[in-house]
Amino acid sequence: MTDDQLLRYSRHILLDDVGIEGQQRLLDAHALVIGAGGLGSPVALYLASAGVGHITLVDDDTVDLTNLQRQVAHTTARVGQPKVLSMAQALREINPEIQVTALQARADADGLQQWAQHAHVVLDCSDNYATRHAINAACVRQQVPLVAGAASRWDGQLMVVETRQATSPCYACLFAPDAGFEDLRCATMGVLAPLVGIIGAMQAAEAIKLLSGVGTSLAGQLLMLNARSMQWRSLQVPRNPECRVCGTDHQHAFL
Repeated sequence: MTDDQLLRYSRHILLDDVGIEGQQRLLDAHALVIGAGGLGSPVALYLASAGVGHITLVDDDTVDLTNLQRQVAHTTARVGQPKVLSMAQALREINPEIQVTALQARADADGLQQWAQHAHVVLDCSDNYATRHAINAACVRQQVPLVAGAASRWDGQLMVVETRQATSPCYACLFAPDAGFEDLRCATMGVLAPLVGIIGAMQAAEAIKLLSGVGTSLAGQLLMLNARSMQWRSLQVPRNPECRVCGTDHQHAFL
């Protein structure tokens, strides 16, 4: 680690359970961020500032004026640009030492399998049910930890899928792939601007813990926030042995 890096990351290094070793693990890590919008903005900004050495961004959308109410990685001057290129610029301005890979692509099953196998952690910052399940399935198959967030209107959710733990449930253990939940998109339902910042910052914190080997993850829990009352609820989620994704008898058939 260079003198400049020691100075840049000094507030992490001062944490006894992180230190130089934990910070070096961050510098050596690769995070895959699916979605460069409201959740992806705080996620990517904090991962970059924390020194995660390689960040891959995946999104097929462009910056729109309506995004700027909450998607803090983008600016008015970059309206019309691909979101991944706008976000990559923001990350490089914060930390020019890291590697940023910007993929303007839709996160489909084939692409996710390929991208996930090269990552040390995947962060689901998407905005629809089908993509969330495709991300979860790819992470289960590739044995890559997943940090999944969601936010709509006044409600937020956070879940960690620790694929390296035999008892850790996956996203499909709680939300069945064929349940047919209705997507609550910000474009039609609205969203409180700071809510995506709260959930996204917590996603980044969980990812940093996983990558640095510090602390205890939220694996096995679903955190839910009602921002109207600013009340948190925690739901314990057991692994479902009959899960179509991570269950022993079903995962290969599903994937």
